[in-house]
Amino acid sequence: MNGLIKIRDVSTKYDISARTLRYYEDMGLITSTRSDDYAYRLYDETAVQRLEQILILRKLNISIKDIQRIFNTSGSEVVLEVLSKKVDDIDGEVSLLHELKEIVLEFIRQIENADFGKESDIKLLYEKAKEIETRLVNVDYEGNTANVNRLLAAAEKVEKQPDILLVEMPPCRMVTSGYLSVESDDEHRRFDSMCGRLASRIADKINPRDFMYYDAEQNKLVWMFMLEDWMTESDTEGFKIINFDGGLFAAALADGWELSEYDRVYKGINAWLTQQEFLELDKAPDRHMLYHFAGPHSAQMKKWNYGRVRYFVPIKAKGGK
Repeated sequence: MNGLIKIRDVSTKYDISARTLRYYEDMGLITSTRSDDYAYRLYDETAVQRLEQILILRKLNISIKDIQRIFNTSGSEVVLEVLSKKVDDIDGEVSLLHELKEIVLEFIRQIENADFGKESDIKLLYEKAKEIETRLVNVDYEGNTANVNRLLAAAEKVEKQPDILLVEMPPCRMVTSGYLSVESDDEHRRFDSMCGRLASRIADKINPRDFMYYDAEQNKLVWMFMLEDWMTESDTEGFKIINFDGGLFAAALADGWELSEYDRVYKGINAWLTQQEFLELDKAPDRHMLYHFAGPHSAQMKKWNYGRVRYFVPIKAKGGK
């Protein structure tokens, strides 16, 4: 292992999850190696330097697709093109936010001068709101038309809140991987292969069946796969079958496996819960935040970066309401 760094050490040094490192490998951005005397992934100096470049580009909000283009092209032309486009995007967003600010301030002034006891003033405010709506659709900057979708997108990028969906999972049987070390590639692959064989025998290909969660006390992952009624231990290749209690979850999509996306989604769900009259976070020790890769699993589709991660945060009714 001379000159090679363990996946756990890379994860700790750069504050990046092992799952994100695997995601970068799936996208073809970095490569790992193996040693005859060590079972887990290792990274050489070249891979670590490449990872540092990826982290810098991601901090600049450069997309995975553009990072792939940068790494697949020799010379500096592509990186300069991508960064120049990023500057143009920022300039456009600044202009759009400035317009949004002016529109809101103008509406505030109209409200301050209105008398809500007068029907004529209320009608005027309504007409003004319609006028503002028209302006939002027809904003123009030096020949660049900005429709309402661009304006809203620019505003949302300041702090994009996740779209939250309530999901009630039924009690069911699942096969579990047991505790997986963040470095345990062999067990990951064995469980993944077993799940693939089970999935190939199931007619329903739509609903997500596999979920993961992180056990903080054990510092390990657990992977679960939802079974059909007719499946038995003879089908699960030595992996244990458990009874999953199900329950209520607040679900939201994250754009990839990166920690910043996890933080955005988790904080967004918690902020949403503080505004709910009847719901709260379920902190029971046997209920975990689950996550599921939501997207095509083929190698080609992964390279196209269409995959997303759906997080399921356990919640419950307040006071048994």
